[in-house]
Amino acid sequence: MIHFKYKPLIMAMAMAAPMGVQAQAAGQDQLEEIVVTGSFRDSLATALDQKRNAIGSVDSIVADDIASFPDLNLAESLQRIPGVAITRAAGEGRNISVRGLGPEFTRVRINGMEAMATGGGTDAIGGANRGRGFDFNTFASELFNNLTVRKTASADVEEGSLGATVDMQTARPFDYDEFTFAASGQMGYNDLSEETDPKISALIANTFADGTIGALLSVSYSERSIRDEGASTVRWDNSNDFIRYQGVEGAPELDALNDGFRPRLPRYDAYDHTLERTGIAGALQFMPSDRTEINIDMLYAKLDAKRDERFMQGILNNTSIAEGMNVLDYTLDNTNTVTAASFEDAVVRSEYRHDELTTEFTQITLSGTHEFTDRLRLNGMIGHAESEFDNPVQTTIVAEKTGLNFAYDYSGGNRENPSLVFDPAVSELEGWSTNSVRLRPLGADNTFDNVNLDLEFDLTDSITLKGGVNFKKYEFETFEARRSSEDGANVVLNSDTMMAYDSGLGSNNPWAIPNQDRINEEYDIYSNSGDFAVSFENRLADNYSAEEESTGIFAQMIFDTQWGDMPVRGDLGVRHVKTDQSSSAWFTLEGDPVLRTVDHDYSETLPAINLVFEPIEDVLIRASYAEVMARAGLGSIRPNVSISASGGNRTISSGNPQLEPTRAKNYDLGVEMYFDDESMLSFAVFRKDIDSHVQTLRETRVFTETDYPVDAAVAACEAGPGYGDASGCNENVEWDITSPLNGPGGPLYGFEVSYQQPFTFLPGFWSNFGFIGNFTYVKAQMDYLNADGEIQATRDLLGLSEDTTSTTLYYEDDKLSARVSMVDRSGYLDNAVGRNNNDREGTNGTVNVDASIAYQINDNVEISLEGLNLTDEVDDKWVDANGNRLSYYHSTGRQFYLGVQYKY
Repeated sequence: MIHFKYKPLIMAMAMAAPMGVQAQAAGQDQLEEIVVTGSFRDSLATALDQKRNAIGSVDSIVADDIASFPDLNLAESLQRIPGVAITRAAGEGRNISVRGLGPEFTRVRINGMEAMATGGGTDAIGGANRGRGFDFNTFASELFNNLTVRKTASADVEEGSLGATVDMQTARPFDYDEFTFAASGQMGYNDLSEETDPKISALIANTFADGTIGALLSVSYSERSIRDEGASTVRWDNSNDFIRYQGVEGAPELDALNDGFRPRLPRYDAYDHTLERTGIAGALQFMPSDRTEINIDMLYAKLDAKRDERFMQGILNNTSIAEGMNVLDYTLDNTNTVTAASFEDAVVRSEYRHDELTTEFTQITLSGTHEFTDRLRLNGMIGHAESEFDNPVQTTIVAEKTGLNFAYDYSGGNRENPSLVFDPAVSELEGWSTNSVRLRPLGADNTFDNVNLDLEFDLTDSITLKGGVNFKKYEFETFEARRSSEDGANVVLNSDTMMAYDSGLGSNNPWAIPNQDRINEEYDIYSNSGDFAVSFENRLADNYSAEEESTGIFAQMIFDTQWGDMPVRGDLGVRHVKTDQSSSAWFTLEGDPVLRTVDHDYSETLPAINLVFEPIEDVLIRASYAEVMARAGLGSIRPNVSISASGGNRTISSGNPQLEPTRAKNYDLGVEMYFDDESMLSFAVFRKDIDSHVQTLRETRVFTETDYPVDAAVAACEAGPGYGDASGCNENVEWDITSPLNGPGGPLYGFEVSYQQPFTFLPGFWSNFGFIGNFTYVKAQMDYLNADGEIQATRDLLGLSEDTTSTTLYYEDDKLSARVSMVDRSGYLDNAVGRNNNDREGTNGTVNVDASIAYQINDNVEISLEGLNLTDEVDDKWVDANGNRLSYYHSTGRQFYLGVQYKY
């Protein structure tokens, strides 16, 4: 081996070489033990060892004790890993993207088996999760002590990921050398909601019978109250024309106005979320002999949430309403956007929605290893995981007043802080009518059963042969019920059934909003009878299921040898998997509902190779190639057509049960330089040639221009509130149409840079500082097709942020530990082809800053203070690339935690 003394110029030359990224597999070599001081630095060193030992491209976060992750949940912990970006819900991380590929392309394994956790969200962030994306906000971070992101494929790791496989491991008793007890208590405060909430966790672990038996129990509980407020528009549109300007019908000023884009529902939004998160993790370990180890892991998590949404909004998305209004004035900018306008004879609606949501996750796994001889080993795992999401109460009551004045202004700096001026009558409790009463209970269940078995045989001291089989059964079912008609159901709104609500938004406070509790007392809206009876038959399109059985086999060679004086290690293997898929959904045939089931199967042969070279001591070159696949989304494969109308939304959506999976060829090349203890500098490039891409075709057409019967539009409009001229819902207006298809693919490419080092080379006090940082660049564009199969747009892959940056500056000595972290994610597309005649829709970038400080009072007690989202970053969505029209702009405030931790 070549021994080399590092110099800045040589390091720069080495980093300039072409390199790559992505990995998997387990580590082979044992590194020299590094002794560090402080638990945070020790965790960083352990994670760095895992990365260095791995054959593929692996990044980890390690926590030695409970509460070592200074984050609200696991998604926020993972965002510090290179290439990982997160999306948030209610101010918390919910889903992750890895190297530009969204949550549907990422597999998650808990304690070695694939699992799914799903929950609910606001309509602005996609509502209930009915897809393959994993909702990380289900779990408290305190339940886990190791998070690993495997960015490259390996034959011994199950298929299903294009972006990465995330492994989450709960603690086990053999992780600790002796009896361990730890407890943590924190009190949280949010400066927007001005609420204080508790957060507690505890862990106890011990071994018995001379260390051959171990038991562990970990529990956590937290509450959180969040204020989530801002403005939204539910997109912009240039339909629903006005016919009066300053009292004159057909005035010439109307031409430019009616050609311009106006907000469909300009409104203020005020959400209140309350969350209760409970988690229990248990583990038993047995070592009946030196050759046998048996593990039983159990995990339970429950997320209870309540959400109240209040809106005060002008109605501009309805033809008949627009025709009855008198436009007083307007401003049109050079992007054809009506940035400001004022009206009389307007319709204003006050909306109150209440949700009660629960996600309950349970998992149990039995795993073990047995050495038959010094060369032959057996590894096995059997497990069951289930995630049940239930939203039994989703109630919206909409009150309406007509003939009012209303004005909006999104111009200039008002885009982020729009001015909406409502008639003073919106504060009066009398004079409201009931536009609609919406009762929409729903839920989704995901179940996994996994069995894995493999054998390892050491053919020589440097070559190991490995092969195995796995079987996985996945079942998904989702349901939703509604009233037969979502009209006002003769609910009378007056000073008894309306109430004052001071949102603090705008100048028209307090608002009058429906009093749901009082309305329920008066009308028994949850009786499920009479006008308030709900049935899945009224929403058949959202009642569907899928079942997949996949059987995979793999063969792999793992080697660790020398090429001349250069150490070389790696794995070479192939996986073959067959998937049998069955999907069921309701559709209407000659006016009658029919449950349709469609079977589909496909097989994949997926080779993978990962190589690690060490041409210079402490310099690793990684190279990987793999063929990978990700199964189509659950909503996309349902065999149905849904035609529905709700308010001003008129939609036609269909599924495609014959969709093929998304396939890709992955290439990775990278260099890592471990130039000092606990230190690393790395650069990696990667490319994914995506062969086909499941995309959603979006278009807007008048219903009569489709192939669907007019009766279907009439039935959908009648089921919605206020059918007829008053609603503007009929077969002669435009409807939004969506359908999935296997569209063309394209290349995804990018690079990552990572740097980690404690500043031990500095004198005195400064030697206790250290830095971790990474930057990822990703680019991918896809062709998006229209109904005729023609390319209508070539744009970025959905959810892809070109740039993500994460940095942490930390300080740690024997007593004091402090750190500040920043995560910067650039903007991304939500829809490549926009709705309502806008060219596209997206989300602007975010910069989140968190900080924490802890002081060790003695060997057992530590106190801490954490601050999250210190810059009060907002969730900012837009429509139309040129117009940059506000779609959704919300803030959730800063979060602080004061805590104490005890460890024995």
